[in-house]
Amino acid sequence: MKIEKNVEPIKSNEFLKELSFCRNDTNSYLRKLLPQENNEVLYDAINYAIFSGGKRFRAFLVIQAAKLFEIPKIRALQAASAIETTHTYSLVHDDLPSMDNDDIRRGKPTVHIKWDEATAVLVGDALQAFAYQILSDKKTHPNSEVRLHLIKTLSEASGHNGMVLGQSKDLEAEKNVKSPQLKDIVNLQKLKTGALFRWSLGSASILAEEKNDHLKIYAEAIGLAFQIKDDLLDHEGTTEKIGKKVGKDSQAGKATLVSILGVENAKKRCLELCDEACESLNLFGKKSEMLKTAARFTIERGF
Repeated sequence: MKIEKNVEPIKSNEFLKELSFCRNDTNSYLRKLLPQENNEVLYDAINYAIFSGGKRFRAFLVIQAAKLFEIPKIRALQAASAIETTHTYSLVHDDLPSMDNDDIRRGKPTVHIKWDEATAVLVGDALQAFAYQILSDKKTHPNSEVRLHLIKTLSEASGHNGMVLGQSKDLEAEKNVKSPQLKDIVNLQKLKTGALFRWSLGSASILAEEKNDHLKIYAEAIGLAFQIKDDLLDHEGTTEKIGKKVGKDSQAGKATLVSILGVENAKKRCLELCDEACESLNLFGKKSEMLKTAARFTIERGF
C-alpha cells in the first residue's frame, strides 16, 4: 500500500460532525435491534442504559476503521452495535456498589439507583449476551468463520484476559497498601480500557479478512491516551462538567497514571501517544485522516 504524504488535516468541526453522524447512525441501528416492548422493567432499563448519552466513540472507531477497507456499512454497524452493548454492560456493572459505587453516569442516575441492583446486574448480563447475538447474525458477515472470529476476539477482549481482568486489578489496587509501579498501572489500563479499543479497530481487519498490525498500534496508543485523559479530567474537572463523580481515586489514595507521572508529564505523554497513533496510520494515506483527528480529539476533549 502506497503512503500518501502532505495530506490536508481534517478540521475539528468536520470531525465532530462525523462523530455525530456515526453516533446517530449507531443509535438508530441499536433502536432497531434492541427490545422495545412496553411494561417490561428489564427492557426499559436496557434502553435507559444504552441511550443515556455518550459519544459512541468505540462505534465511531469501528465505522471509521471499516472505511479503510471499504467494508459495507451494515457490517460495520453490526460490529459497532456489538461493541457499544459490551461497553454499556461494563459501565452498568462497574457502577454497582460492589464495584466502583457510582450513582451518576453521564449526568443521570445509574441503573442501580434508578431501579435496583438486581435489575442493573440483569441489564449488564443481557447486554453482554446480546453483543454475541448481534455478531452471530449473517448481517455481520456471510462467512461464518469471520463471525466466529469476531465473537472469539470480543470474548477475549472483554473477558478474563481483557477488560474484566483489568477491572479486577483495579479493584485490587484499591485494597493494596503497596504503591503500584507505572508499568502495573499501564498494564491495568491496557486491559480495562485498551482491550475494547483494540477490538474496535481490529474488527475492521477481521471483517475485511486481512491482517493489519498498524491498527493495533493505533489502538494501543489511543487506548492509553484516552485513559490518561480520563485521569486528567477526574483530577481537574467537576461533577457538573464531567457528568460523573470526580476525584474518587485521589480520595481513596489510589495511584493513577496522573498521580505517578504528574499532571504536566501526563499531558506530555498524551501528546506522544497521539503522535504514535497518527504515524501508525500513514500507510493508509488520506483515508486515515478522520482516525488521526480522532486521536487528537482523544487528548484534547475537555470539560
